[in-house]
Amino acid sequence: MFFPISSGRHFLVAAFSLALLSCSAPDQKAGQTADAPSTPVLTAAAQAESKPDPATVQTATNSTKETEPATAAAILSRKQVPILCYHQIREWTSRDGKVGKDYIVKPAEFRAQMKMLADSGYHTILPDQLQDYLTKGTPLPPKPIMLTFDDTKLDQYTVAKPELDKYGFKAVFFIMTVSIGRPNYMTKEQIKELSDAGHVIGSHTYDHHNVKKYQEKDWVTQIEKPTKQLEAITGKPIEYFAYPFGLWRPEAIPELKKRGFKAAYILATKRDEQDPLFTIRRIIASGYWSTKGLHNSIVRSF
Repeated sequence: MFFPISSGRHFLVAAFSLALLSCSAPDQKAGQTADAPSTPVLTAAAQAESKPDPATVQTATNSTKETEPATAAAILSRKQVPILCYHQIREWTSRDGKVGKDYIVKPAEFRAQMKMLADSGYHTILPDQLQDYLTKGTPLPPKPIMLTFDDTKLDQYTVAKPELDKYGFKAVFFIMTVSIGRPNYMTKEQIKELSDAGHVIGSHTYDHHNVKKYQEKDWVTQIEKPTKQLEAITGKPIEYFAYPFGLWRPEAIPELKKRGFKAAYILATKRDEQDPLFTIRRIIASGYWSTKGLHNSIVRSF
């Protein structure tokens, strides 16, 4: 059962500090030296010995840039990257209510949406790329977009994956581990196949329990154990987390950090101004959207 959550109008944005760039001196031309004080002229050999190795200087400069942490304000000021959140890819049935249909995209419409994104020049990115962009200013491809899928539904493998493969798209699958292997849900083997194909597997708790209601034991039951299970399935670290219902609380952030997560994803709730990497916004890909509706929502929201 999902609760309706309105799409965030303001998505994650951040900008790298310009102060660091202003501290870097321009490269000198070969053989050119800076103005020197009135001191005895050194021999050519002595001058060469006294000059720092340009490669060493450049390495030190790059190292400083890479290790300099981005501030929360810098991360929040970055240009937004659209992140779509899909749930089910199937036909509507008579049992689906008005709210439920918002989370169910029909297969034909999903195929049309993926074609529209490809034809419009969008390039899918993965969480590590977004992380480097937010924290280091690493450039992204033109028209970046992230595709994410929640809750382990089988149709994400049987319907969505072939369409992703068709266009060379990569996505993030946030897995709810209680459902693995159950009817209409993905198996361990299918999750492993997605991971091996270059998609990212993230954690979405054990059974979708609301993080805002966690007691002490829940951090282990809902986050720690499922994460270890997914790591055993994929053979890779699980470093990204999606909050059930998109709901979070400040106490969750240190708990996620202790368990090795780099970032966490919400929906439309207010972001944390101190730890924006752990409140990255997504918007739900609505079952009511046409292809035009998807395009307009991306443009309007991001």
